[in-house]
Amino acid sequence: MASGNTDNAGGSADLDSQVDVGDLPITFKVKYIGSEVARGLWGIRYTRRPVDKMVGVAKNLPANKVLPNCELKVSTDGVQLEIISPKASINNWSYPIDTISYGVQDLVYTRVFAMIVAKDDSNPHPFEVHAFVCDSRAMARRLTFALSAAFQDYSRRVKEFSGDGDGDGGTRAGSASSPSDTITPTRQKFAIDLRTPEEIQAGELEQETEA
Repeated sequence: MASGNTDNAGGSADLDSQVDVGDLPITFKVKYIGSEVARGLWGIRYTRRPVDKMVGVAKNLPANKVLPNCELKVSTDGVQLEIISPKASINNWSYPIDTISYGVQDLVYTRVFAMIVAKDDSNPHPFEVHAFVCDSRAMARRLTFALSAAFQDYSRRVKEFSGDGDGDGGTRAGSASSPSDTITPTRQKFAIDLRTPEEIQAGELEQETEA
């Protein structure tokens, strides 16, 4: 049983983007834009400026430098990234599901998917935004739905572990209390924004679910 509800007002165009837990794992071919410090765990207000900054840097890369081509796999365990080209000393890493606090399709660069990852609280900058550019806006949307499915499965497992049948989610986000989150003990919720970029831009920004 997944906690919270999702706002899926995108209409029939979203039918091709829908992802169920049973569809996972799904692998997407993306380019990794990079990461920036985030000032909070949930909300596009904490991804927008870092995405602007990262895209600006990417647009001004020298001619002999390119963004890494990657395979990004979303599973019930989280997100795994493998660099396909160019060759890198570290070519794969993962973000466990209980360290990902937020995911959204960017409202300005609609082919960009961004997520906030929480690190150890002892880190001076415990939150990071990671951004990926997809081949199309539709792929970025499907990637967002895939992470939503992973969140829903994680929520179900948390409830089964804790014996709690009540959800604690908002209108657009799933959320859950983590029973044994030793990596980020202060985080009590996660969120996924399933609104289209147009819906986010149309004055709904302040209504987004937050801690």
